[in-house]
Amino acid sequence: MNSLTKGAVAATALFISAVSASADTTIRVTLQLPETHSLGQNWMAFDEIIRERSGGELSIQLFPSAQLFRDNEVPEAVGSGAIDAGSAFLGRFTGAVPAVDVINLPFLFEDEAHLRAATATGSPMRELLDAAVLEETGARVLWWQAFGRNVYLSDEQAIRTPADMEGQRVRTYGRVLGWTIEALGGAPTLISGSEQFLAYQQGTVDIGMTGVSAVRSRSLYEVMDHMTLSFDSAIEFVAVINNDFFEGLSDEEQQIILEAAAEVEQQLRDAIYTEEDDAIAEVSDRMTVVELTPDERALWVEATSGVADRFVEDAGELAAEVVEAARASAR
Repeated sequence: MNSLTKGAVAATALFISAVSASADTTIRVTLQLPETHSLGQNWMAFDEIIRERSGGELSIQLFPSAQLFRDNEVPEAVGSGAIDAGSAFLGRFTGAVPAVDVINLPFLFEDEAHLRAATATGSPMRELLDAAVLEETGARVLWWQAFGRNVYLSDEQAIRTPADMEGQRVRTYGRVLGWTIEALGGAPTLISGSEQFLAYQQGTVDIGMTGVSAVRSRSLYEVMDHMTLSFDSAIEFVAVINNDFFEGLSDEEQQIILEAAAEVEQQLRDAIYTEEDDAIAEVSDRMTVVELTPDERALWVEATSGVADRFVEDAGELAAEVVEAARASAR
């Protein structure tokens, strides 16, 4: 094993079996975030549905706040069966399926409607990616968990055009996102979400890249005073389940789980954009919120137009297929 040793897996399995003994089927779920977070509440909504429809025979046991596994360990932990299910940032699967980074391509999704169509259960893009994740990792994607859209943070001066990014050090959270920054003339610096506040406070980077919800939840408005609503890429998590565990359930139980997954996926996606609007309104009296004009946005689109070609060249045939599938969703 790579990030998980055999001893760690065995110890974890003993721990979670000891605390989750049940005559019925309990799905053990790992989550890096608190139960109160939107992703935690999403899992609890799933739990409520499967309990009701199975007459209490199906349920989940949530281990929040990375009690068992960190985000980067989830793909292997779920795929190996060390834990039954969990949530992970979609980018954590790039090691096995580089094409999942399609979600980070700049301005691939024209608007919210396009993003919804491309990421919907059963869409051509989803079919390709979900199948690849299952084949390469042994983890079955139950649903995608919307986390919001990308924005940029700056201090003292607003970011409006690529020229404002020239020569600036920019916090990123993924390789393709780093390519976007390079295309915009900046210097990408990979920094984890939890380290953002300190990085901005200490001037490790000049510009921040993050999601709207993080600006509010991590109080980033205390160290940055401008937020540019570029919405150039989406931030997505996935809820995954060990495929052997899933295949071991009855046909009826599998159907209950799949139907519940489709319902809570839609619930979260509907809610997340409302939450983004609320977060923007809440922080607008603490920082300047910058909305790009159509002409300004066109400059960003033009500057980053080559990133998709670089992605396809790097990630191969599947990447080309998912990019085409994503684009076709807007038609």
